[in-house]
Amino acid sequence: MDSTHNAKQPVTVLAGPYGHPFHPILVTVPIGAWTCSLVFDIASHIVDRPGFLTEGSEWLIAIGILGALAAAVFGFLDLLAIPSGTRAFRTALIHMSLNLAVVVAYAVNFVWRHGSYTDGDSVGIGPLVLSVLSLAALGMSGTLGGKLAYHYGVRVADESTQAEGFVAAAGTGTRRGVRN
Repeated sequence: MDSTHNAKQPVTVLAGPYGHPFHPILVTVPIGAWTCSLVFDIASHIVDRPGFLTEGSEWLIAIGILGALAAAVFGFLDLLAIPSGTRAFRTALIHMSLNLAVVVAYAVNFVWRHGSYTDGDSVGIGPLVLSVLSLAALGMSGTLGGKLAYHYGVRVADESTQAEGFVAAAGTGTRRGVRN
């Protein structure tokens, strides 16, 4: 079997079934939490009583860290399926390293914020800038994750399995140029 076949297979059932890995599902938690955290940070500078946004942002950072750690476990399992010494493996290492740096940055951001605000304070400019930089790094890492899946096909079903989704169901005839 070639190395691309191995990179499509889960190394363990814990990584998710063939063609449906758990890692991409789990990354939506930190991405969503940290994006909303930044929105709350910015909004805390706009509203009259920003305390609830400042506190909510801190909670969202914590949720994102926990979600990222869970996603990292499954991402590491997917990394083990990629043959070392390949472009895909090097891309995966950079993707993983960026993600770990982002988690550390958000952990620092959480500690920086925790207990430092009174009820009426908006988020300080330092933690706000750190959130912007962290989210930018997360975007770069996500681009690499997309390259792993969509360019290199890591943990994506092979083309013959994918083709099954483009065969018309029995009795449906031809639609949009697809024939039975």
